[in-house]
Amino acid sequence: MLFDVYGDNALYQWLGWVIVFVALILFNEVARRSKAGGIACFLVIPGILTVYFISIYASAAMGAEWALNNPTYLYMNSWFHYAKLYAATAGCIGFLILKYHWGRLGKAEWFKCFPFVIVAINILIAVVSDFESAVRAFGTTWVSSEGVTLHGGWHNVFNGIAGILNIFVMTGWFGIYVSKKKQDMLWPDMTWVFIISYDIWNFCYTYNCLPTHSWYCGLALLLAPTVANALWNKGGWIQDRAYTLSLWCMFCQVFPMFADSSVFAVQSVNNPDVNLAISVLALGANIAALGYVAYRAKKLGVNPYTHEVFVGTRDYEAAMARREDAEQLAA
Repeated sequence: MLFDVYGDNALYQWLGWVIVFVALILFNEVARRSKAGGIACFLVIPGILTVYFISIYASAAMGAEWALNNPTYLYMNSWFHYAKLYAATAGCIGFLILKYHWGRLGKAEWFKCFPFVIVAINILIAVVSDFESAVRAFGTTWVSSEGVTLHGGWHNVFNGIAGILNIFVMTGWFGIYVSKKKQDMLWPDMTWVFIISYDIWNFCYTYNCLPTHSWYCGLALLLAPTVANALWNKGGWIQDRAYTLSLWCMFCQVFPMFADSSVFAVQSVNNPDVNLAISVLALGANIAALGYVAYRAKKLGVNPYTHEVFVGTRDYEAAMARREDAEQLAA
């Protein structure tokens, strides 16, 4: 099994998963459906939290007891968690700029490649973290600054390579549109090919490097945008992914004990053989996805990064039908 969810707290652990999954879906809907919701979630709240984080570290440096014993200071102090929080939030802000055509950036054609750039940065943050474990403890274990025991080995290397390949599964970098109701930034060429290969890779990353959080950020957090894209927000996966990721990172940064030591906490089995099996799957999935991208590009005779390669597929056309000028194009 992948997770220890069969003990005395099993009911709470499964309930916690459902609560997190539903909460992410609901808060994402609030953020995407209104300008006020997006501004509150990704400008106002991160601004307040930034002041809070700076206060914690400044007070801890002066020896303040409240800061030294603060859960954020003790259990969410790694470079990865802060990098991920602010990179994800930067993505959300950039998507708001594109969605609402704010300022010169929101109207600039070149800025349409921002989603690719920020997603690539987010992927590379995780890739570096995977490689960090391989370098620190290849074939053995090490304990992070947050007190988590991690295995280092080939699983980190394989999944790190899978993450790098996943960057190049993103196609049609400038094919960014806005939905008719301006609720969503759409990337129609980001179809199931990328979504599935990304989900497998990212789950593997959380399983390798975040064993105390993977039950939530490796399953609930990944499934929330995937379900939304499949059922009611076709083409909006990347926006939903960024929104839910940023919201989850903010929650965990302030309330880390929920996933670490409450009745809702879940540990992965943290077995290097299991990690290796999942990493091989992630690498294979991304090799296959990149191969399919190459096939589509050759079939259409286009550069897969400057042009969209999934034109004519069901997912692509369903997303394009939602764009704000679809009716004018059809006229």
